[in-house]
Amino acid sequence: MPFINVRDLKMYYEIRGKGPRLLVISGTGGDLRRFPSIFEMPIAQHFEILAYDQRGLGQTSKPDIPCTMVDYAEDANALLDAVGWDCCLVMGISFGGMVAQEFALRYPHRVERLVLACTSSGGAGGSSYPLHELADLPVEDYARHILQLRDIRRHGIWRAADPVQFQAMFDEVLTSLQVGVDEPGRQIGFRRQLEARARHDTYDSLKKLQMPVYICGGLYDGIAKPSNLRAMQEQIPGSRLDLYEGGHLFYVQDPRAFERIGAFLNGDLKD
Repeated sequence: MPFINVRDLKMYYEIRGKGPRLLVISGTGGDLRRFPSIFEMPIAQHFEILAYDQRGLGQTSKPDIPCTMVDYAEDANALLDAVGWDCCLVMGISFGGMVAQEFALRYPHRVERLVLACTSSGGAGGSSYPLHELADLPVEDYARHILQLRDIRRHGIWRAADPVQFQAMFDEVLTSLQVGVDEPGRQIGFRRQLEARARHDTYDSLKKLQMPVYICGGLYDGIAKPSNLRAMQEQIPGSRLDLYEGGHLFYVQDPRAFERIGAFLNGDLKD
């Protein structure tokens, strides 16, 4: 099993594929055992991808201590040291985009190009939906909220009009939430992540970023709203923004997304 000692953690990670090196930082509750992982997505055909379970999540250690976004960024930095990557492309998805912002601000020399997907800066740029407020809900209620937040078109009228599709999507979310549910420390690890997420604020510092930055998200995202993405684009010099036909999982919903993300990472993105 691919485990490695990183700071105070026994971290689970995977490296797969061929091509330019790409570090992918996952979102809230991320677990590489959930399908599809980044390795099952189209972008995996074109890059050597390093992905990992962040502290408190998946198969990585779950210390019951408060942590900050800086801790998650330091974990990513230490992981690169451990696997021998001096610098690479970086893509952060949702919560991972928050970590990627902190990482790029602290270690700009390690980031060749940066993709910030369906994420937020916090502060004056706007915060992502406060998921910590849902943490105590029964799992089925949590799944219903998440399903609508991921795509604001999935409101009550849509559910009533297409109950079969709603049930299929609901079951998929529930199945995903059950991965590792009975493992020791899972709930506290998730809560620690939500606590750090709630305090995230890089907005004032984003103007310091000098590497090429591509910001992308979904037009119907209720977690990282388009207005948050626009605020980041205005703050980061020379950054590009694309909004796709989808919600928080726009990269699954719109086939153009990974095509253009890959083109940006390779320096080939055209208007």
